[in-house]
Amino acid sequence: MMTESIVENLILILQRIENACLKSNRNPSEVRLLLATKTVSADHIKIALEAGQTLIAENKVQEVKGKYEALKSIPHESHFIGNLQSNKIKDLLKCDISCIQSLDRLDLAQKLHQRLLFENKTMEVLIQVNTSNEESKFGIHPNQAIEFIQQVSELATLKIKGLMTIGLFSAETDQVRKCFQLLKSIQQKVISLQIPNVEMKELSMGMSGDLETAIEEGSTIVRVGTAIFGQRIHPDSYYWNENKN
Repeated sequence: MMTESIVENLILILQRIENACLKSNRNPSEVRLLLATKTVSADHIKIALEAGQTLIAENKVQEVKGKYEALKSIPHESHFIGNLQSNKIKDLLKCDISCIQSLDRLDLAQKLHQRLLFENKTMEVLIQVNTSNEESKFGIHPNQAIEFIQQVSELATLKIKGLMTIGLFSAETDQVRKCFQLLKSIQQKVISLQIPNVEMKELSMGMSGDLETAIEEGSTIVRVGTAIFGQRIHPDSYYWNENKN
């Protein structure tokens, strides 16, 4: 029964993405679906991967580690979207993470760079921006984003590919839209500056409740969990708590 519901939910989400793209005159191939798999079992994630999905992400390093062995035989790409503590960098790099979407602190960037140098690796990153101005959310302040990007661009192991944000948790679409428009405006400013070692091809924004708005404003990655795997035990705020990573 769970297999059927996950597959059915995937079909519905993909249809929503396609409809949103058509409405905004975008090609659906420009928008990737990322499965936000926090608290989802490896068996349930496998159902989605076997249904053709290829991109997953976790919020907590302990969950990445816990599911890594069970999932590594199935071809897919893994991102990290949680608030990363520097003492967990080493563990995370053991698990074939291809992109950290939540880089928002210079000290973390520097420690990540040092570890990557030691391991002779590079890492794609997105810069997380707090576009909703909520204290409960992580991310660099919008006014500091460009300076931060310039600083990170000097760390050769980190390949900046774009920006990430979590929109305002609100039923007011216009207020949520402002968050996405702000991220898009930062992207355009960064592009105009032509900073070496910086690409701005990705805008990771939009989740189960606001993905249409995000796509209309230029999102290239939408992060969906509950609308595919069902409601979680804890509220969203639990998963963004730095101390529980």
